[in-house]
Amino acid sequence: MPLPKYHQAYLVLKERLLDGLYNGGLPSELELTTEFGVSRVTIRKALGNLVAEGLIERTAGRGTRRVNASGAAGQNTPGSGPSHLLDKLVAINQSTTVTVLEHEHLPATESVAAALQVGVGTKVLRIVRLRSTSDGPVSYIVTWLPASHFRGLTKSKLERKPILTLIEEAGIQISSGTQTVSARQADNLVARHLAVPVGTALLAVNRVVFDKDSKPVQWLQGLYRPDRYEYEMKLARAGEADTASVWISRELNTRIQ
Repeated sequence: MPLPKYHQAYLVLKERLLDGLYNGGLPSELELTTEFGVSRVTIRKALGNLVAEGLIERTAGRGTRRVNASGAAGQNTPGSGPSHLLDKLVAINQSTTVTVLEHEHLPATESVAAALQVGVGTKVLRIVRLRSTSDGPVSYIVTWLPASHFRGLTKSKLERKPILTLIEEAGIQISSGTQTVSARQADNLVARHLAVPVGTALLAVNRVVFDKDSKPVQWLQGLYRPDRYEYEMKLARAGEADTASVWISRELNTRIQ
């Protein structure tokens, strides 16, 4: 079955928080409803899941703010400076491990060149990572980077730090990103790494990250196991059509983060 809308929004927002894309501030509820094409109730419940995990804080009169690794709430103001982009959430490193399966320099194909806005044949860095918890593999992620900016980006560095942190350590100021979410079936290769049967439905995330000059600096294609998440739906009358109230299992979240 396809993932419910609330669950898709929750997973995407969580991934962005963990990758540091919202360190400069979260979008408003209205902006999120427009982006995901869902009701305000759906977005509120997705944000409620993030509050329950301690990733964000919501207070009356102050809006929604991310929570730093130290537990302090950050400013919810766009353009709050490069330092906020480097305030990464270390929880993902504490409870997950990253294994670099592939790390190679290749000439850009047409699709890669289009995503990174470089010429076909330009040298790019292709990285394949497997993220796991104590329960097993969670995600299979393929990332493409312009090779000219990342000559010193080694496998050991990629296994120790979030990739967006390494991008900024290379002197690139991250400004924004675009992301789409869909579903995809696991092929033989992905199924083997994620320990699922061939043909299993996976959550597919396609993301492009831009620098301050609006030039692409990362193209990410991620596949995630949705079966490692548990959710509960509560239905009630409300002023909006979508009234599903969803909460992710606290116990499972601790292991997935």
